[in-house]
Amino acid sequence: MAERIYTTAEKARRARLLAKGAKNAYGDTAAIDRELDRIDAVAEDRAQREAIAYQRELSAAKDAVATARVRERAASHQERGAARQARKDAEKRLRAVEHARR
Repeated sequence: MAERIYTTAEKARRARLLAKGAKNAYGDTAAIDRELDRIDAVAEDRAQREAIAYQRELSAAKDAVATARVRERAASHQERGAARQARKDAEKRLRAVEHARR
């Protein structure tokens, strides 16, 4: 299960609902619980989608590095400099994607 990712508005709404639920602790809090469950479900769905998108982006970046390495090895002497720079750019992109997930 993915970690929940809440927007600022959702965080504020949850805080208000939790405070309201605490005030009405002995009363009927079913509506508050349903609203909290709905917000949690949306946040979980968002987290899951972002995790899937991250995996796709990471996979594409790794593929680009592998392709650039092969092109560098297969490049002629005149093309080797451009191929080396393309590999370095691909590796830089991969590091940026890896860093973005942290």
